[in-house]
Amino acid sequence: MHFSIPDTQEFIDNGGNAYLGYNIHINGLFHCTVRYKQLLNLHIQLGKDLDVELPEFPPKKLFPLTLNQQEERRASLEKYIQTIGQNSTINSSELLNGFLLHAQQETAGENSTEETLEVFLINGYKITILASRREHSEQILMKVCHHIKLQDKHACYFALFLMHQEDDGNINVLRKLQNFESPLVTQKNISVLSIRIVLGKSYWDPAYDEELLHDEVALNLLHIQAISDIDRGWISVPNESREHLAALRAGGNKKEFLKLARSLKYYGYVQFVPCISDYPQPGTRVIVSVGKNELNLRIYPEGEEECEAVFKVTRMRCWRITTLHNTIEKREDEDYSLELSFEYLMARNQLQWITISSEQAILMSVCLQTMIDELLIKSIGGNKNNDKPSKMWTYTRRDGSSEIITSTSVDSITKADEKNEHQCEPPKAEPMMRKITERLSAVTVKKSNLARKGVTIVSKGDSSTESNAFHMIGDDDL
Repeated sequence: MHFSIPDTQEFIDNGGNAYLGYNIHINGLFHCTVRYKQLLNLHIQLGKDLDVELPEFPPKKLFPLTLNQQEERRASLEKYIQTIGQNSTINSSELLNGFLLHAQQETAGENSTEETLEVFLINGYKITILASRREHSEQILMKVCHHIKLQDKHACYFALFLMHQEDDGNINVLRKLQNFESPLVTQKNISVLSIRIVLGKSYWDPAYDEELLHDEVALNLLHIQAISDIDRGWISVPNESREHLAALRAGGNKKEFLKLARSLKYYGYVQFVPCISDYPQPGTRVIVSVGKNELNLRIYPEGEEECEAVFKVTRMRCWRITTLHNTIEKREDEDYSLELSFEYLMARNQLQWITISSEQAILMSVCLQTMIDELLIKSIGGNKNNDKPSKMWTYTRRDGSSEIITSTSVDSITKADEKNEHQCEPPKAEPMMRKITERLSAVTVKKSNLARKGVTIVSKGDSSTESNAFHMIGDDDL
């Protein structure tokens, strides 16, 4: 997870006292607003619950903070949450995910009233279900799977995604919805009509297809996703295969269609919009695709023929996300420029940093992380159906009250939640959450003369994500 705390809000509690709320953005989008003491309580519980070394938490102050001290605390809290976000044990824990879910619900104003939620298949077919703000992504996913009669044991191979439909009809993936968020709240935060919640497959290894081919509903989902990927050019189809694919598609032979599609290049990859890379030289136009445990660059050198470069995730030692902002040349209506940089083992004892400049850099990073997670699970003989034991922990609210939460991987709404439903309304004295724009938020970095000369400048709040698969390299890989 990629965290940032770009700004704060001032609130007034029921006693008339002012306090600061810290706006947390996750993977580029606003998620929730929390107080210092909420994060402190999270830190204390993480220390008790997990056997990991935590970073130092910003200390308490005896007196009210000056403006400079407020900014120092914001930066310190941002650095703290970025650091724990890079720890796989912490960011996959029920405790952190439960905290983020409840913080989002509290920020939005918890409401157990059910509303209609529209979820789409990749071909535009609409599924309408009833949902509440108190339901996280996995709960909504299960409702959708039950609606379309997909077997429960196969639900883990699919997920809900935020996708944006362009004016030309092309669909771009924004990100996967996680269990630390309520799909209903997340969609309302964005409030852009062209952004949909879409059901799609959620794995990288095509070998998982074999289990799903025997489930009629799962087969249909894979079939329509393959058709979509071919139609939008994500899968490379040679001329000799086009007529055969068209005939299989027209005849409704889904298994044979998928068998042929799976043999094609870029099957199972996520493709990103065209962007810029410094490989093989600065300013090179590229198309990035991620899949089959690699990051693929289709390179378009000026005046030369297209070529490609392949970077295996097991040879990436680490990567980082950076936001560059030239305050002198930047116009007010311009977006931030995001960069994904990864350190790659080009040859034995030769590491090289490669940078990709793209507004989808955060999504690229998340794809790399999930690919590595899946690779590691398979390497130890695990599977996607890993149920986690339930946990009990305390959620401290902004008004100082607290509630006992019992969470599991599938159902985090418990009787304890229901008991506190009417007792834990957000204080009416606090302002409603303001509308959040859709811009990607991260730490701003000013370009200097060094940046113009090609030297990468990383903000102090940035931290590198270590690749846990890097140690899997053998002599045959070098």
